[in-house]
Amino acid sequence: MSGYILLGLRILAIIALYAFLGTIFYLLWTSLKQDAQLLSKRMVATLDLMVCLPDKEDQLHHYRQNNIAIGRDPNCDCVLDDNTVSARHTRLTYHHSQWWVEDLLSTNGTRLNDETLQMPTVVSNGDTILCGQIKVNIII
Repeated sequence: MSGYILLGLRILAIIALYAFLGTIFYLLWTSLKQDAQLLSKRMVATLDLMVCLPDKEDQLHHYRQNNIAIGRDPNCDCVLDDNTVSARHTRLTYHHSQWWVEDLLSTNGTRLNDETLQMPTVVSNGDTILCGQIKVNIII
């Protein structure tokens, strides 16, 4: 008789273990699903660029994407038609809830607020990027 009781207790222990594991997997799945929904709803901050071209009227460009290429190449998001600007001069990226600027090994370099850009740097509202001889003002 004690053998049947021991067998019953083992079966109950196995059922409890599987119920525990099932609950853990269910909670992990719902947590991942919720995180995926939050990430899909996350919006990229709007970025406006005021391009100051010599002998021309200033141009305002609006962007809602997280990666903006600036350069002379027609495939760039912000095209700067000037010989001092490289084909792919500078890139603005949005990550970690901030806009970052980095030089793409341009010939004449990129300056941020009159300082040479050496590494990716966070930009804020009112900052000025100098691509060759073209001034680009950041409006966040």
